[in-house]
Amino acid sequence: MPPLNPKHESRPVGCAQCKKKNGLGFDIAFAYQPIVDIHTRSIYAHEALVRGPNGESAYSILSQITEENRYPFDQACRVEAIRGAAELGIQEYLSINFLPNAVYQPEACIRSTFEAATRYNFPIEKIIFEVIEGEKIEDRPHLINIFREYQRFGFRTAIDDFGAGYAGLNLLAEYQPDILKIDMELIRDIDTSKTKQAIVKGIISISEALNVRVLAEGIETAAERDFLRNAGIGLMQGYLFCKPAFRSIGIVDPLSWGE
Repeated sequence: MPPLNPKHESRPVGCAQCKKKNGLGFDIAFAYQPIVDIHTRSIYAHEALVRGPNGESAYSILSQITEENRYPFDQACRVEAIRGAAELGIQEYLSINFLPNAVYQPEACIRSTFEAATRYNFPIEKIIFEVIEGEKIEDRPHLINIFREYQRFGFRTAIDDFGAGYAGLNLLAEYQPDILKIDMELIRDIDTSKTKQAIVKGIISISEALNVRVLAEGIETAAERDFLRNAGIGLMQGYLFCKPAFRSIGIVDPLSWGE
């Protein structure tokens, strides 16, 4: 594990929010959805998706997030996602969503992730951090700093929902992640939309030039899969392959690989 403050080891690392002991007041659990490599017909990673303790929707949990519990929620999600993945015996990458507005000082706020990875013997180099869907980015420079710090610590990073909201070309120009996840609205019915095809092909070309892997999420049909595969995208995620599996490892439908 790298030092959390390698350049200024004598300076205390911490922030007021990190020292707060307030709890969530509600329980969380996780479902895991496979991210597949269509070229090798294998599972590349599993995305940890928050749920209620009995499988309740993500919305039922996220709607309870407030300014007061945002930080403990973000920290609890990291720990529980890693614990669950380790208990399930996940060997592939683990993709964890995080709340950038809950990260006040990356060096301090990452401590619980390191501790959980050590406690549950899950390799930090197998962890991918991506911004949680729907999170409004209030400070883009801060988000970029978080990404760079996480990358420096040995984690992989992903920009989610590329092509929607905050996740556009300006962000990509300032920071190049390991993975770029194309927003599912650009994926839906792409096999019949010339406009979406042109946009996605442009994203693929830019990503190749920047040495960034592209992941298409929200794939629901074989026609979408086939177009994206022929366009050169290898990493895919969606109901076509497997729905999120509550407290378990999702099993990819053998028919979803295609010919």
